[in-house]
Amino acid sequence: MEENLHNQIIKIIKEKSSVKQDIFLATKEAFSLLKETVKAQVVQLTNEVTLIDNRVTIEFKDRGEFMFEIKVAGDLLIFRMHTNIFEFDSSHYIKKSPYVQKDEMRSFCGLISVYNFLADSFKYYRLNDVGYLMGRLFINKESNYFVEGKNRKITIGHNDFGNEKFTSEKALNLLETIILASLEFDLYTPPFETQKEITVSEINESNNNISLQTGKRLGFKFQFEDDKGIK
Repeated sequence: MEENLHNQIIKIIKEKSSVKQDIFLATKEAFSLLKETVKAQVVQLTNEVTLIDNRVTIEFKDRGEFMFEIKVAGDLLIFRMHTNIFEFDSSHYIKKSPYVQKDEMRSFCGLISVYNFLADSFKYYRLNDVGYLMGRLFINKESNYFVEGKNRKITIGHNDFGNEKFTSEKALNLLETIILASLEFDLYTPPFETQKEITVSEINESNNNISLQTGKRLGFKFQFEDDKGIK
């Protein structure tokens, strides 16, 4: 029995752990591609936007090996690569695809998430402010990928998991689509009932009212514009 258990351990390491290392490298390559795409877009957008209104800023900031951000006017998009590898529940639609059913290890994926914050939340240290998940990119051992998004526009052209590689063209399209979605995702005035009371300590905390939470849909019970964009 001991030999059998030992063999099982070696088998799992051979069949799963090594594959996860491949997936990590593929995800890191996709993350680097996104980062370079963002840097190039910052230069291009800055040159064009400055001619329109030089008060509007477009900025890139590297926040370490697994995170970077792009500021576009009043919006901040944070790209974050998770260092772990994920599997999907058996009910997930990709598990039912012929591509995955031919090789179950194809459904193990790395994860890159994109969050939308208000730029002022970081500028004025409003630590209670909230951000929103705009999209998630999943990439497997073969560098095939798919995207889950806030709405269907984000996922169009990024959902043919069995046939699509993450290229520079795909990275640019995904980036521009998410930037556009974040700019169209406006800050709504919270419902009056949710804001009618305030404590003395909240007023005195600072001129920035860092204890008062701000978010684009804060106080609203809402669904994304097109729930069909989320799988």
